[in-house]
Amino acid sequence: MIHILIADDHDILRAGLKHILADSGDIVVAGEAGNGIEALGLLRSGQWDAIVLDLTMPGRNGIELIKQIKGEFPKLPILILSMHKEDIYAVRALKAGASGYLCKDNAEAQLAEAIRKVVGGGLFINQSVSEKLTMDILQGRHNQLPHNRLTDREYQIFLLLVQGLGVSEIGRQLSLSVKTVSTHKASILAKMGLGNTAELVRYAIQHRLAEGDESLSA
Repeated sequence: MIHILIADDHDILRAGLKHILADSGDIVVAGEAGNGIEALGLLRSGQWDAIVLDLTMPGRNGIELIKQIKGEFPKLPILILSMHKEDIYAVRALKAGASGYLCKDNAEAQLAEAIRKVVGGGLFINQSVSEKLTMDILQGRHNQLPHNRLTDREYQIFLLLVQGLGVSEIGRQLSLSVKTVSTHKASILAKMGLGNTAELVRYAIQHRLAEGDESLSA
């Protein structure tokens, strides 16, 4: 049997995932965590075959959490389950050490398959992410694009800004002070050579980084 840990801050989502996996026959949800601290505690206290991790739980940046988990448990497969479409966060998650990335919209149909794939030593990504990784390698362009100069935390805040959230709301969501978010915002604008949030939104639409591109450009 495959024993997995599910880490997601939404009780209903965790219950839904358990329901999806109930009929798998070979996958057991042996533990649940509501945040990164709980997840690390459970990982340290038991034996796990994989962790299914929400990338955007409150508090610590999900990319940083991936790096910490891989630092302590280098052989543990991490499957990212995120509300963000694959091509927004997947490349960063994989570079940080994740073994797979699955959008929550596709969980019902693909979750069991994805878990088996990463536990077996494989990589679970969709075709668009695979193509993007290949193009980045072949063309050497990944680090040339302005948004790829951002740190993981800056990139997280950048995506929230282009979704229309203000610095106060971002601070509440990420458990950061308004001053800290404002500092990150200033750094984002400087690194990307842009003047304001409206220009960030236009950039995100141009590079297909925004959730709901159509609504933003309407």
